[in-house]
Amino acid sequence: MQHFKSLLKTGCSVLLLGISMHVTAQRQEVVTKTPVALRDDIVIEEYMKVEPEAVRIIRNPATGDMYYTTFFGDVIKIEMVDGKPTSKKILSVEDHGIPRLQGAIFHGNTLFLAGNVSVNNNKGNKGRMVRYELKNGTDKPEMTVVFNTEEYGANKTTFDHGWNALEISPDGKYIFVNTGARTDHGEVQDNGGEYPNARDNALTSNIFRFPINSKDLLLTTDTAKLKADGYLYAEGIRNAYDMAFDGKGNLFAVSNSGDYDHPEDMFWVRQGHHYGFPWVMGGIDNPQQYPDFQADPEKDPFLSKFAFAMLMKYFHNDPDFPKRPAGVTFTPSVQNMGPDANEYRDKATGQVFDGDSTGVAVGTFNAHASPLGLFFDTNNELGKDLTGDGFVIRYAGGPRNGVANPSRLRREGRDMLHLEMTYDKASDNYKMKTTRMIDNFTSPTDALLVGNTLYVIEYGGKQGGNKAGGSIWKITLPANEKMAKKSKKRKS
Repeated sequence: MQHFKSLLKTGCSVLLLGISMHVTAQRQEVVTKTPVALRDDIVIEEYMKVEPEAVRIIRNPATGDMYYTTFFGDVIKIEMVDGKPTSKKILSVEDHGIPRLQGAIFHGNTLFLAGNVSVNNNKGNKGRMVRYELKNGTDKPEMTVVFNTEEYGANKTTFDHGWNALEISPDGKYIFVNTGARTDHGEVQDNGGEYPNARDNALTSNIFRFPINSKDLLLTTDTAKLKADGYLYAEGIRNAYDMAFDGKGNLFAVSNSGDYDHPEDMFWVRQGHHYGFPWVMGGIDNPQQYPDFQADPEKDPFLSKFAFAMLMKYFHNDPDFPKRPAGVTFTPSVQNMGPDANEYRDKATGQVFDGDSTGVAVGTFNAHASPLGLFFDTNNELGKDLTGDGFVIRYAGGPRNGVANPSRLRREGRDMLHLEMTYDKASDNYKMKTTRMIDNFTSPTDALLVGNTLYVIEYGGKQGGNKAGGSIWKITLPANEKMAKKSKKRKS
């Protein structure tokens, strides 16, 4: 396992990895930071403490019960005891067999779980998805396997993202799952020679779609077969750690950038489209694809000499880098028009600019803040300027040691953004206005909107070997009064 401090040096989110992340820092007091609303119609309160390494917060729509999951495999139900929310573990890795659990979602009363299984003495990986029918009075419901994958190479880096995000189609017919890249930018990661010349493959950096009742599938690295079977839905996304449908039935995904200063993408995900990884990220070419590339931070301002991928020499001259797929046009990311999260490094000068000052649209968010927790107000239950819009939280970024450096790409982060999206017919894509709403989270990982109440869960982790855990924050957003009146009328 990687040392947590070494992960922090990578410049990308430490959450979005396919390996466990345990803090080995010295023992210290755990301080709860309260998020700060950036507008006066938002109320924030701490809902409860959670177990360490919390990843997803989900809700059973059939019962209204809320659950959260941990990276190491626990599924925890939130129950009220003496009027206070408490954690009750209902499933563990011994039940579902997913030691690195990163995806969880409900469809009706059915719980889906997805993640990664180490094989070959932790040198290899298999993806796995299962489902449970949760019935009243059943402590250990029966499990059905949706799929397992064949073995492929894991690696010893901080960039092995694995299988993670899940989403259900609005019609309930399909379940979508993301599998992130096993590399930072498409380089060879052979795990000490165990998997010679291994880069990414059909089971990484793609989004899959399966019929909701699929069972006992075995997925191979045969791209043609995966497409023929209808499972491989979209290609070339570095790591869509969260996906969500908007109110019109469009699927969107957010992806974190690597150790090069690419912006972080948000994509309108459509079947059969290719989104460019590993050749393009954030609208900027990956320089390692070019035969004359020499990794030199003194000459290339997009490279940091302190970045983990640079220190480990993953950036290098790479004449065998795969060629772009012939006849394929890459679909660009959603264009961010600002006013927030739109700082970028200029290709010509290498300087960091704010898109508000230059009029440049960014595809999509400034680098190294790791967008997660994407959601939409699909039922138009939010009021004022928020009705029907999108939102995303960011896991990392922001000032270091309390100091914001305007010349850096990470000056803001650990926040929640409001996304006002508009379809652009000329580009057949979306552009959006992006505004910060909440600041000062501590490593938030997921968000759940129930009516006009938002629940945001934090990763937590461990401090000095002790369980620390994070918090769930209950955030009351402006309500759509018309919808509230209609709901009240229906109930009466």
